[in-house]
Amino acid sequence: MKIGVSTLAINNDKLYDDLKFFNELNIDYIEILQEYPNSNINVDLLNSFDFKYTIHSPIIDLNIASLNKSIQLASINEIIKSIDLAKTLDSDIVVVHPGSIPFLARNYVDKVLSKCRESLVICENYGSDYDVHIAVENMPNIDNFLYKDINTLNRLLFDLDIGMTLDVGHAAVNGFSEKELYFDSIKHVHLSDNNYDNDMHYSLGEGSIDFKAVIKNFEKNNYNGIFVIEVNDKESVLKSLEYLEDL
Repeated sequence: MKIGVSTLAINNDKLYDDLKFFNELNIDYIEILQEYPNSNINVDLLNSFDFKYTIHSPIIDLNIASLNKSIQLASINEIIKSIDLAKTLDSDIVVVHPGSIPFLARNYVDKVLSKCRESLVICENYGSDYDVHIAVENMPNIDNFLYKDINTLNRLLFDLDIGMTLDVGHAAVNGFSEKELYFDSIKHVHLSDNNYDNDMHYSLGEGSIDFKAVIKNFEKNNYNGIFVIEVNDKESVLKSLEYLEDL
């Protein structure tokens, strides 16, 4: 298994110290959440470690499915910045959120979905020129978020020939069982636990998700991507690593 850790657990202004902490744990893969205070990251700092990186594009204040052209383009531009960072770090995966439906756009859902599709194609085409590919994440059960249904997301991505980031915790709170979580479109995986009710990003083993079944399903299908632990703090990272080692 390729095990990585998201910087969601250390989203502060002490990135060097925290990456050093992860380095001491012999972690090979780090996912950089490119969000404040780590919006503009010192590449030399990242290259001072031997990690292999993936990038999570910004998630706050963005909506690639916006019917406001300026907001849509600004959101695409932020993802392009993440693709540029990935290119510099010799990374091939950028995680992307598919957007949401603003309350005044509820009568124009088809247009919102069309804008999402348009934006994803623009981002994928830009990245593919550099062998960087976006991987679209399924969303948690929050009102107005697009693509909470992994089957619907898979159909979209199959049609566009774009990869998926499967968030196991998000899928669980939307009612999907562990045996339903594999698609050939999946290029990247986020791991966190919950009790099938709220997207809590608990440490693995703290909730009710059967990760042994999840991992067995992926191994059976010869998944070769990274499993990224995406939890809230360092202690949860340590608990999750211990849980996976026991498995």
